[in-house]
Amino acid sequence: MHLKLPKKSIKMYKKSIEAYKESLKVIPGGVNSPVRAFKSVQCNPVFFERGFGSKLYDIDGNEYIDCVSSWGPLIFGHSDNETISSINLSSRKGTSYGAPTLIETEMAKKIIKMVPSIESVRMVNSGTEATMSAIRLARGFTKKELIIKFAGNYHGHGDSFLIKAGSGALTLGLPDSPGVTKNIAKDTLIANHNDSNSVEEILKQNPDKVAAIIVEPIAGNMGLVIPNHNFLKELKLLSIKYKCLLIFDEVMSGFRVAAGGAQELYNVIPDITTLGKVIGGGLPVGAYGGKKEIMDCLAPQGPVYQAGTLSGNPLAMNAGLSVLNRLNSSIFENLEEISAKIHTGFIKNIEETNTKAVINRVGSMMTLFFTNSNRVSNFEEALDCDTEKYAKYFKNMLDMGIYLPPSQYECCFFSTSISEKDIDKIIASNKIALQNI
Repeated sequence: MHLKLPKKSIKMYKKSIEAYKESLKVIPGGVNSPVRAFKSVQCNPVFFERGFGSKLYDIDGNEYIDCVSSWGPLIFGHSDNETISSINLSSRKGTSYGAPTLIETEMAKKIIKMVPSIESVRMVNSGTEATMSAIRLARGFTKKELIIKFAGNYHGHGDSFLIKAGSGALTLGLPDSPGVTKNIAKDTLIANHNDSNSVEEILKQNPDKVAAIIVEPIAGNMGLVIPNHNFLKELKLLSIKYKCLLIFDEVMSGFRVAAGGAQELYNVIPDITTLGKVIGGGLPVGAYGGKKEIMDCLAPQGPVYQAGTLSGNPLAMNAGLSVLNRLNSSIFENLEEISAKIHTGFIKNIEETNTKAVINRVGSMMTLFFTNSNRVSNFEEALDCDTEKYAKYFKNMLDMGIYLPPSQYECCFFSTSISEKDIDKIIASNKIALQNI
């Protein structure tokens, strides 16, 4: 495939540039989620109009091969027939009732069947809501107040999670955003990702005070970071030893890397699991579940309160089930084949262009890091990456019609709709982009 880097032209994105100027007048920062502003890749955001299969189309008429898949949920690509049909059929009966429906029970049974750790599950409306609710439940169940999280892990924008590590690895948390109080921050302790010794040190320093350890088993918010050998198993053993709960945040990895998520892949059973993205088939959704003994502490059965008017929304439940019901070994083999071909092509291009970069991948989740190091396995190593180089790379790929995450610290999510022709173009564009940064 013969490609060349197009001459940069503002005309390519003229309508998007105008749309952003207009949105800035009425929306904070012009976007409804910060990464969409493209600030970390130093260019104007693209405004999309439609998607079909592996392709996205912006309001200027430019076509892109989508390597983001709406940050994970679109396993079968855009405008998937079965998902769209399920939404249409459901919408004809009404969009929301604020009352129980049979589809919620069907979804719960499906999740319980697929995810090893879950015996009971509560639906919510976002991944953030799921993680916020999970730590409240953990605190209520254990009657302890402290939470351990990991530097570089992102669990949504709940106050308890917007905490940075401070100057030392084992420090009390400090607020990472205005509006988060020091009193909230002090209940969140920060450990080093992929370092179980740092977790045990915190547990020793806070005897019988830690309610839960929460972790992205496959971290996706400092770019993709793979768990070191036995890291997750060591966390499980520590949670048992120090009588606290282990929470897996599988909002990204759930149903993405395997039918049962990372816990199936690495054979580690957490006490609580948070889910999102895939279980809504592209519509807003979240869930958290775990051992029945723990989940039964939730209202109305128990004292831990959590509620939501749109929880278990029938449109989202039907859309999600249209995806979950099709997830089988052949689908994951297909995703692996597509992702492995792209991964292999990128590695070859990195070598041939003498680019300082490494790639982390688990299944259909992948990140290319621009770094002088030979690995990225924790937050500090991620922070050493060359974000300026990624910004140039992103823009080069965008100009050639490849839509990547607009941040070095996010993941690609590939879909089954990516064709051999798409793969060839992605790989060929990657080489040209690397040659021109």
